[in-house]
Amino acid sequence: MSKNCSSPGFCALLVSERETRTVAASSAGTDIAAFREAALSCPIPMAVELIGEKWAFLILRGAFNGLEHFEQFQAGLGIARNILSDRLGKLVAGGIMERTPDPSDKRKVIYALTEKGEDLLPAVLAMRQWGERWACGGEASVVLADNVSGQPIRPICVQAQDGRQLARGDLMWISREEFLKRDRAA
Repeated sequence: MSKNCSSPGFCALLVSERETRTVAASSAGTDIAAFREAALSCPIPMAVELIGEKWAFLILRGAFNGLEHFEQFQAGLGIARNILSDRLGKLVAGGIMERTPDPSDKRKVIYALTEKGEDLLPAVLAMRQWGERWACGGEASVVLADNVSGQPIRPICVQAQDGRQLARGDLMWISREEFLKRDRAA
């Protein structure tokens, strides 16, 4: 079975019946059948399955900060060897990291982010910023800054094609078919 959410039923395996039956209709008249269909084909459960636990996020953070050897991850994160081995294995199997021999020491391997893993940077930063605001009381021990200006990075936000910042109420879900129809008409 191909692991992408366009494959019928793949993401549906990750969303239980209980989860989809408990969605309440809003007073605005949400189309529950359409919502359920979208929930069953949603890429979020697949992403959570790959990276949705504490150690995976910490390993990713370490990789984004230059950690690449097993011992570096273990010392930097304070994680048990068996758990680290398991999580690195899952990240490699999921195509998020790759494992290659270290050219300077054949007894070691290098764990590096793949393109798929690098694409997680905005998600990891958004989780960090959310945690700074809601879990750390707005005060983190370190500030993530731009290498050039030395200034803190701006908060991650949802933006329209023209750069406008969007709130939840400014968004709508449309089917791929509807999007393509609108795109051709434009």
